[in-house]
Amino acid sequence: MKKFIIEEPIFRLFPDVHIGIIVFKGADNRIKAPNKYLSLLQDAEIKSQTFLTEEEFGDNPVIAIWRDALTRFKKKKGVRASIDALMKRVANGNHIGTINPFVDIYNAISLSYALPVGGEDIDTFDGDIRLTIADGTEPFITLGSNKSEPPKQGEVIYKDNSGAICRCWNWRESVRTMLTENTTHAVLCIECIDKARIPVLEEALEKLETIAAQEVGGTHQRFILNKERPEVIISD
Repeated sequence: MKKFIIEEPIFRLFPDVHIGIIVFKGADNRIKAPNKYLSLLQDAEIKSQTFLTEEEFGDNPVIAIWRDALTRFKKKKGVRASIDALMKRVANGNHIGTINPFVDIYNAISLSYALPVGGEDIDTFDGDIRLTIADGTEPFITLGSNKSEPPKQGEVIYKDNSGAICRCWNWRESVRTMLTENTTHAVLCIECIDKARIPVLEEALEKLETIAAQEVGGTHQRFILNKERPEVIISD
């Protein structure tokens, strides 16, 4: 049995955190129609610009709230939340390329709703996945690297029994657990720390489930975790 858990120290830092998750089993994540996903991403890029109403990129509320969040714990200098980096890339005139169905779909939802969205391969987890505070010893190797770069002590991370899964909350993920074309058992998650945007989270989660279910098939379950419900079983 494996669980998705938000540990208590996270709620002390971010009392309003809500994380929507969708668990897929028996999915087919092989690339079948890359142009279809490219079109999905391009539409999402256009939608993302509606959230950028301030002249200074960092002053936009959907960006500012995550920049503030990353000041509340120890982290590597210069890191940005995934939504910050994704929307900045688009704002600078660059396009988001296709990777595989799960990743393309969650990137499109992230841009469309201006919320951090990610996903991991459950079959690669060593025990539970936990959003928690790092002790600084967790092994971590990201894509494009061959050496471990453990998080700082006190950094917000996702981890399992074998090490860090994602550093600086949603900045960089481990190559060990990333979604690939071979993934059949996945967890997708959307993160919200702004109480006022919880209805947006709910809408985004429903949309993510609908599109992903149409594209990859399998069975799926949707949950929202918060202080009242900090954990859920994601694998028997």
